[in-house]
Amino acid sequence: MAPWALTETINHYTGLSPAAFFTIVALMVVTYKVVCSMFVAAEDYVAVKKTNEFVVREPVQLEDVTEEELRAYDGSDPNKPLLMAIKGQIYDVSRSRMFYGPGGPYALFAGRDASRALALMSFDTKDLTGNIEGLSASELEVLQDWEYKFMEKYVKVGQIIPKRTEQNNIGDEVEPSKTDGNESRENITEGNDAK
Repeated sequence: MAPWALTETINHYTGLSPAAFFTIVALMVVTYKVVCSMFVAAEDYVAVKKTNEFVVREPVQLEDVTEEELRAYDGSDPNKPLLMAIKGQIYDVSRSRMFYGPGGPYALFAGRDASRALALMSFDTKDLTGNIEGLSASELEVLQDWEYKFMEKYVKVGQIIPKRTEQNNIGDEVEPSKTDGNESRENITEGNDAK
């Protein structure tokens, strides 16, 4: 069959030019492939679901930890909970692993006190600190909004304490850190006196 015969046949049977006919055929093939990719075989779906599944477990109460100890809970170990702190209060954010876990948009906040960064709405690593000194009233208000959101959504599992020394064991009373900017720490120290 000659090429001109094919074009005449397409035009005669479909009323379309060969370019329009092959464009429509190409679109139909692409549509077929897209629709087929939406439906996954059941065994493939189960396999994908298992690889993406994280065990959601009850939050573990840590009590008091230092900032260095908190860094172990940054999501790099899937067997540990995913934690972050605001104003010295540590929250279990494991249920939002897609946001705070490795590869998530807020992953740099995990395992840290991100108070300053949240108040400034900053992703700069120098702002990943609990030091809120020098923040404006509006920045402190933003931080307070973040804290309320965390209090509503996540379980508080502990608090950050200053670095441990040989005399400063877990049961010892500690002075609040000047750099953590957490006024509620004074209340915690007073609460230890009542024990």
